[in-house]
Amino acid sequence: MTAARTQAPFGRRAATIIAHERHGAYDVLRCSDPGGPRPQAGQFYMLSSATRWGGGENERPFLPRAFSVLRAEHQELHFLIEDVGPGTKRLCELQPGDDLLLVGPLGAGFAPPREGRAPLLVGGGVGIAPLAIWQDEHDEAPALLGFRDAAHAAGAVLLAAPHVATDDGSVGHHGLVTDLLAERLDADDHVEVYACGPPAMLEAVRELCERRDVPAQLALESGMACGFGACFGCVVPTRHGLIRLCLDGPVLDASLLETAVVAGAGH
Repeated sequence: MTAARTQAPFGRRAATIIAHERHGAYDVLRCSDPGGPRPQAGQFYMLSSATRWGGGENERPFLPRAFSVLRAEHQELHFLIEDVGPGTKRLCELQPGDDLLLVGPLGAGFAPPREGRAPLLVGGGVGIAPLAIWQDEHDEAPALLGFRDAAHAAGAVLLAAPHVATDDGSVGHHGLVTDLLAERLDADDHVEVYACGPPAMLEAVRELCERRDVPAQLALESGMACGFGACFGCVVPTRHGLIRLCLDGPVLDASLLETAVVAGAGH
């Protein structure tokens, strides 16, 4: 089950940063992209800074980084970033007036829910990003979000009326977001789950939905160097063989997977 994808314009383009917001442990970059098409929820972009890229510690980073789009509105693109390495550090240094170089939108996004089912969003960490744009387009579908601690849970404000879980219990439910998911499915399983987050979380979501015969669409993550199928860096196994996640994903129907824990995934 796949949605018709929005095609990226040919080549890399510059998008000017118009705002840099801080939400706890996360940065949100808002950039102007008047010449680009509106992306679909779940699609991604390859991002790099127009300055100091390839000139940091040990000349890193060399390659662009893949990010799901957080929000698309008024010819703007929003991206959610956490500073966890040389690439994300460079991106988090960008300020209004700087140029963000991007290629996209790329990949296949979320498909509409099956007949008779309502969307239920499940996100973990920076994986909340593609759920925000999906929620914007689907009448504020309920969202269950999991974070490590209060600093990361500050990102929950980017979605409407979220139910939050934290590993340390500092905000909301003390435990895993899949605890909230199990409770929600106990109350009503006539839903289709849309999930993005760390591989272990996605695998727990996949197993939980499989046991209850609830359909799920998972936005996976794997190392990407190009974003359009040339490098074969994001190959992941499915029940039907190997696929390139940048072309056949990043959103996959959970029924295609034996496991959501794949080599090269995660931060």
